[in-house]
Amino acid sequence: MKIRDRNERGFTLIELLVVLAILGLLAAIVGPQVIRYLGSSRTQTAQIQSKNIAAALELFKLDTGRYPTAEEGLASLVKAPSSDTTWNGPYIADAAALKDPWGKPYLFKSPGDHGEADVYSLGSDGAAGGTGEAKDVGNW
Repeated sequence: MKIRDRNERGFTLIELLVVLAILGLLAAIVGPQVIRYLGSSRTQTAQIQSKNIAAALELFKLDTGRYPTAEEGLASLVKAPSSDTTWNGPYIADAAALKDPWGKPYLFKSPGDHGEADVYSLGSDGAAGGTGEAKDVGNW
């Protein structure tokens, strides 16, 4: 067996502290960027999903000649309303797609403020208005 020199045993305490300091700096710089990116990705996801639901509403309107009533809501895209014989869905395969990235149901308004039918989410705070991740996101 070869006996190693005292200088070849491993890392010194100084070397380990330098590596830990570098890792700490990277975490301090990258961490906030990742958190900001995750917040904006939920908002972008909500916007895309609301546009997909609006497209399903257009298919519903083509088949039935109208948008769902306030009582029927967006659930009529998954399950046929009892009063409608021209429904040719489901227009959305899963009812879970009717929830925004924050777990709240998408809201629907017809006639809408921004078009014939508005599909929107109130953002992370669940209240009208807001900025950043808390802003309202819709198909407009």
